[in-house]
Amino acid sequence: MQSKIAIIAPYSELRMDIEAVVKELGVNVLIFEGDAENGYSVARQAVADGVEVIISRGGTARLIRSSFPIPVIDIEVSAYDIIRCLTEIAAGCEAVGIVGFSNIVYGSEKLGPLLRLNVKEIIVESMDEVPSKITEAASEGVSFIIGDVISVNYARRLGLKAQLIVSGKEAIVKAIYHAMTIAEVRIREREQYELVQMVVDHSSDGIIAVDKDERITLFNPIAEKIYGVLSSEVMGLKLGERVSSPQLSKILQGQLRELSDLQKIGDKTVVMQQYPIKVHGRTCGAVSNFRDVTELQRLEKIVRQKLNTKGLVATKQLDDLVGTSEVIHELKTKAKKFASVDSTIFIVGESGTGKEIVAQGIHNASQRAKGPFVAINCAALPESLLEGELFGYEEGAFTGAKKGGKSGLFELAHCGTIFLDEIGEMPILLQSRLLRVLQERSVLRIGGQGIVPIDVRVISATNRNIASLVKKGLFREDLFYRLNILPIHIPPLRERIEDVSSLAEAFCKKYSSGKLQTTVVSSEAIQVLKRYQWPGNVRELQHFMERLVLLCDDKVIDASMVEKALCENGSCLEEADVSLLKLEDNSILTIVNQVLKEENQNRDRTAKRLGISRTTLWRRLKELQL
Repeated sequence: MQSKIAIIAPYSELRMDIEAVVKELGVNVLIFEGDAENGYSVARQAVADGVEVIISRGGTARLIRSSFPIPVIDIEVSAYDIIRCLTEIAAGCEAVGIVGFSNIVYGSEKLGPLLRLNVKEIIVESMDEVPSKITEAASEGVSFIIGDVISVNYARRLGLKAQLIVSGKEAIVKAIYHAMTIAEVRIREREQYELVQMVVDHSSDGIIAVDKDERITLFNPIAEKIYGVLSSEVMGLKLGERVSSPQLSKILQGQLRELSDLQKIGDKTVVMQQYPIKVHGRTCGAVSNFRDVTELQRLEKIVRQKLNTKGLVATKQLDDLVGTSEVIHELKTKAKKFASVDSTIFIVGESGTGKEIVAQGIHNASQRAKGPFVAINCAALPESLLEGELFGYEEGAFTGAKKGGKSGLFELAHCGTIFLDEIGEMPILLQSRLLRVLQERSVLRIGGQGIVPIDVRVISATNRNIASLVKKGLFREDLFYRLNILPIHIPPLRERIEDVSSLAEAFCKKYSSGKLQTTVVSSEAIQVLKRYQWPGNVRELQHFMERLVLLCDDKVIDASMVEKALCENGSCLEEADVSLLKLEDNSILTIVNQVLKEENQNRDRTAKRLGISRTTLWRRLKELQL
């Protein structure tokens, strides 16, 4: 590891002593020789090489300290060093001058009587004073100078006797240990500074800091991007010269404690927080951190999308709607048009007609295709659970609430689509909350205080007569109008019986994919399938074909196999009530009309009262053109 400490010795003897001490201590330091004249260049190279602390002595140390912004440790001159130097001077010598700074030579005159010497203190405040002070002392009778290298060299040029005060090894050891402590602290501080600087520079927030005089001391890259100026152009300038922030000035002046609001910076809107910097209760600066609202929304979208669990994806396309009938063609055309806008869509259709396929297809055909598709069946959960699932809740909102709270499905569907199936089963109280979400485009979690803005396309579906529910007070009229902006009606399979052929063939192909041979449906079998009413619609046909493919040992599903399966299903095509069939058509028409009227047009109950199957009833009504 490269040494972080350099020692610059002003004279050779000291360098040799330093080398001996360093070897004895076993420490890693750089050792150079250089007095006040060439010590500067030596120190400059050491600093360039990454040295953290420099050790030197006397005037050389003072010169380096005034020239470079790093710690400089003195090899101190102790009283013992001065006494040792004075004892080498013969007793009775002319006046002896001790040159140095006051912390070194002060009190030295008291040593004179003990050593039978005339000692005079020559105190200097800077090395520039050495020539004049020594000259003055010489004029007052001082003939012997002791001090550092600079003092000794100048005295000798004046013709005076001179003796160098040599620092002992104790002072060298002390200086090295002191320097090692400071170097370690500086390294830790530098690491901490670089860590903080890295955090500031890579922060997603713009950050500006000012001192108590409103001069900019920090201006990070995001601040450069938002304000459109470089850090080098504004550092050290006062607020208002290039960068304006009146609120930051008010915080410095104590007019505001903290401030959080939306502000305009050029053409950008930012969320800004500003607060004072205090040391020991005294304001010594202020900080402003801010973020572009557009960037905030982008990050929020990423976070919400990452929260989407597996399954919140639409897998169906509009082309997955199988059928050759005119109504299916018109339905696809309408759905594609609706997909191009963001208005709410209301899908009506009996159970099993494929409402969710239409919803997923619209989502995948829209600009929200890359966003989440969140589906929930409003009839599948009790009111207490449904509210939490839809709107989310905060921690502690109710007994059993998940720690940390939970995002609702509306939040998870942000920038995507939410599909509310069986909307007609939603409790009336939740309908009010749903209406508010649709109006405000924001969600308030259960137990929460803050509003969460959302961007969601709503598609709802039902198999019930919502208009009838509205009349009975079971569904809010205003919510119905809000949901029913773009209506789609999916006709039951019995009203598009020509689609049975393509559907049956598609299901055959799907369920025989795992078999050794592909199963097909005969034309006679298709005719039998078309004679059935399919009260369960496409879903019932799908499951029926799955069973047929599984049971079929041959390559072809024939008519007899279909008829047998239908009878096993409790839907025999030949079933009929003999007494009813023996009646004349007019009588049948009268009876059926009467029962239908009594049963409020409910065909299931009508068929049951007449003692026939729903299929037979449907066939008889068709024959009678009723």
